[in-house]
Amino acid sequence: MTDHCCESMTRQVNWRCGQHDDPFTCPDALVLFIPKFQEYGLIFHDGGTAISGIAFCPWCGQRLPESQRDRYYDELERRGIDLDEDEIPAEFQDARWLASLHQE
Repeated sequence: MTDHCCESMTRQVNWRCGQHDDPFTCPDALVLFIPKFQEYGLIFHDGGTAISGIAFCPWCGQRLPESQRDRYYDELERRGIDLDEDEIPAEFQDARWLASLHQE
C-alpha cells in the first residue's frame, strides 16, 4: 500500500470495493492514482473511464506531485521504444521507471 499526502487520500486511493472490481463502476471510489504518471484524478461516474486531474488534495490541501506523463513518454522515446510497435518494458508499467532515471 502506497502512502500519499494524508490518511484520507491514502484511504481513497487504496479503496477496494467488495462489489465492484473496477473503480469506474463503484460509486464509492472517488480518486484514481496512476503510479506510472504520478497523477491523481477525481473519477467521473458517467459510465466511462474519465477522470479530472487534480493538483491539490481535496482533504488536506497539500499540493500533489507534478504529473510525469510528458517525462514518461519522453523517456520511452529516448530509449527508442515505439508505443505502436514495441513491447513496453515492465518497469514502465508502474513507477519503477522513475527510480531507474536516478541510476543512470
